[in-house]
Amino acid sequence: MSIASLLHVLFAVIWVGGMFFAWMILRPVAVTTLEPPERLMLWRRVLAKFFVWVWKAAILVPLSGYWLAFAMSGSMAHWPTHIHVMHGLGLIMVILFLVAFFLPFRHLRRAVDGRDWQAGGKALGRIRQLVGINLIIGIIVVVVASGGRFGLLG
Repeated sequence: MSIASLLHVLFAVIWVGGMFFAWMILRPVAVTTLEPPERLMLWRRVLAKFFVWVWKAAILVPLSGYWLAFAMSGSMAHWPTHIHVMHGLGLIMVILFLVAFFLPFRHLRRAVDGRDWQAGGKALGRIRQLVGINLIIGIIVVVVASGGRFGLLG
């Protein structure tokens, strides 16, 4: 169980922390210091590297979460409320990541590689929206996980 807990927390931190860094630090700096072509090339490379880690997180966080939940509470019917909330929100996060990866990120790669800056900007805007939603959900999951452990959520 300690390995499952370590993997769960570590990859959740990598995922949510990476989104926080991208949204709150990298994006504002890139917007104020880089012209659109350079900014799009930066994001194409940054997201390609970050999404490798998100793929790992999108697999390991749910698997380790199931391992922990079933080991601690048995069937889903016996899971505490906070585990159900984390489970549902976590699945939504995975779905939003898959949408971002397979749709706008694919368009961003194609646009940047073809130097179509307008299409690249639109694709990056869609990724930004999806990452923003996922960041909010991820922060809610952190709050639920922290509060639920101490019985604050029922």
